Amino acid sequence: MSIMARRVIGAAMDMPTSQRGHSLTDGARRFSRQPGLVARLVAPGFAKVLDRIDAALTSGALHATLPDGSKRTLGGRAAGFECEVDLRSWNALVRLASNGSVGWYQAWEAGEWASPDPVPLFALFMQHAARLGDTARAKGPFRHALKLAHFWNRNTQQGAQRNIAAHYDLGNDFYTAWLDPTMSYSSALAVGSETLEAAQKRKWDELSDRIGAASRVLEIGCGWGALAGHLADRGSEVTAISLSDEQLAWARAHHPGPAFRRQDYRDASGTFDAIVSVEMVEALGREYWPNYMDCIARNLKPGGRAAIQYISMRDDLFEAYAQSADFIQAYIFPGGLLIRTSEFRALAEARGLAWRDAWIRAIRSSSGATSAAPPPSAIWRDCSPVSKWRRPARFALCRAALRSLPVRRLPCGPSWPKLMLPG
Repeated sequence: MSIMARRVIGAAMDMPTSQRGHSLTDGARRFSRQPGLVARLVAPGFAKVLDRIDAALTSGALHATLPDGSKRTLGGRAAGFECEVDLRSWNALVRLASNGSVGWYQAWEAGEWASPDPVPLFALFMQHAARLGDTARAKGPFRHALKLAHFWNRNTQQGAQRNIAAHYDLGNDFYTAWLDPTMSYSSALAVGSETLEAAQKRKWDELSDRIGAASRVLEIGCGWGALAGHLADRGSEVTAISLSDEQLAWARAHHPGPAFRRQDYRDASGTFDAIVSVEMVEALGREYWPNYMDCIARNLKPGGRAAIQYISMRDDLFEAYAQSADFIQAYIFPGGLLIRTSEFRALAEARGLAWRDAWIRAIRSSSGATSAAPPPSAIWRDCSPVSKWRRPARFALCRAALRSLPVRRLPCGPSWPKLMLPG
């Protein structure tokens, strides 16, 4: 992010009359847990957490400065992500061990740890999520407390409007400061030497090719309208729905072709040749996945296609992740949950939607070498009528993803980091 972009964001968010963001921060207080007196007294004993992290790291290294001034390197067995952490208080490990990624963020907010570049730190944790196990996940009563706090953010129809407003209605001036010129808020395709905007447009072309020459298209969760506008420019009659007033205002002003509607997906009704939905379903929550698939099946005509881009969590990590709540759910997307592919696919097939594997992209390591991606990975599923493109959710929803997966990029910056650790 450029210095100018940071200044724009700072100016926008520091306006005396601005009350933006309070819904997110106020809601996040339900997830806050302060280390008690006993925890603070025994905090130095939590140094054994470092031993577990060290044992889990098969590649990369974490160079730590401990509260007593000593230094320790965790990992270092093979090349990989390298990061530095200044651990200023043992309380940070108490928070990490008891409250997972929510606690780790709160420790950073409290000044209990710092890093000159946290991106490789998160990438390192994501890469070793399975081996780390519950080391960085909430446990015991802390886990139950996070789950209860997350429960209050459920995406009922009323709750969805509240959650969408809390996130997307922060203001278009905020998002224009750091999104690419297309205002695309999702992964691009094959980011290389070209601009992010070019990679976003490449993704639109790929999605367009997947749905074919569709006369009538429904977009569920249209964002700021760029994809809908692209499809309309290609000759489709596009109906695009969203619950964000700010997004819809922008979309209508910049993309005159589509019909933009303020509508919940559960209320969508019609017959469409194709449906597109890009990184929207992660915001719903598990209990609403069936409603989402009902919407697809109800509105898609026989023989039609749906192109669904979403963020998934590995099956082997999913249950542990779903039993708690993480930083994203507490501070960024209230009520959300990443997708379990096997469960999502079963819901589609139960509604008569076919699902076929078609294309797998290799993952490039930080050293530049390319290796076959372990399942699940970045996969195009070309289906009739369901298709989708996704990226592995074990990587951070931030620039850590850029270093782990150079073929795709998320437009986010340090002024408002979107970080994902296993909850």
